[in-house]
Amino acid sequence: MSTLTRASGLGLGLAMTWFSLLVLIPLSAVVFTAAGGGWDLFWRTVTSEQTAAAIRLTVGQAALVTVVNVVMGTLIAWVLVRDHFRGKALLEVLIDIPFALPTIVAGLVLLALYGKDSPLGIDVANQRSAVFLAFLFVTLPFVVRMVQPTLAELDREVEEAAASLGAGKVTTFRRVILPSLVPAITAGAALSFARGVSEYGSLVLLSGNLPFKTEVTSVRILSSIENNNLAGAAATATVLLAISLAVIVLLDVIQRRVSGRV
Repeated sequence: MSTLTRASGLGLGLAMTWFSLLVLIPLSAVVFTAAGGGWDLFWRTVTSEQTAAAIRLTVGQAALVTVVNVVMGTLIAWVLVRDHFRGKALLEVLIDIPFALPTIVAGLVLLALYGKDSPLGIDVANQRSAVFLAFLFVTLPFVVRMVQPTLAELDREVEEAAASLGAGKVTTFRRVILPSLVPAITAGAALSFARGVSEYGSLVLLSGNLPFKTEVTSVRILSSIENNNLAGAAATATVLLAISLAVIVLLDVIQRRVSGRV
C-alpha cells in the first residue's frame, strides 16, 4: 500500500522526470544508436582486436585501482578521523585536489611529475603503468570521502564496550566497525570504478594512446567519432555501460552479504 501524499507524489514525479532527462534518456539514446547499426556492426566493433584490447586495459586497470582505493582510502579515512597530527588540515585539502582540477590539468601535472623529464626520476610515459597512475590520481578521494563521515559518526562507546568484554582490536574492527563501513566502502568503490572506466583527460597526455598497449576505451570511442563511426562508438560505450552496471550490482550484493555475516 502506497503512503505517498500528494506533495510527495509530485516531488517523486519531478525527481523521476529530472532523472530521466539527465540520465535515462541519454543512456537509452546511446543503446539505440548502437543497435541502429545492426548486430553485425556491434559485434565486429566490440570484438575487434584493438577495441577488445582497450576494453581489457580499461576495465582491468579500473578494477585494480578500485581494490587499491578500498584499502588505502579506508586507511586514510581512519587516520583523518581517529588521529590528530600537524598538517591534518592540509592533508584534507590535498585529498580533494583531484576533484577540483580539470582532468586535462591533472594530465599535465602527471606528465610533469612522471614523464620524460620527471624531477622524481620516474618515467612511466607511454607505459601501461601510466594508465594505472592516472586512474589512481583521479579516483583517490571517492572512498576516503564516502568512508570518512560514516566513521566519524560511529559511537566509540560501542567499541569500548566490546573491548571491555574481551574483544581484541581485530575482532572489534571486524564485528563492530566494519559492518557500519561496508556500505560506504562499496559506494566509494563503485564511484571509483565508474570514474576509472570513463576517464580521458588525466591520462591522454601521459599514456600516449598507443593501440594494444596504452589506448583506453574513452580514446577508442573518440577515434570512432572522429572517423564518423557513431554506431561503433555507441557500441563500445554500451559495453562499458553494461560492465559498469554489472560491477555496481556485484558490489551491492557483496555489501549485503558482508554486512550480514561480519
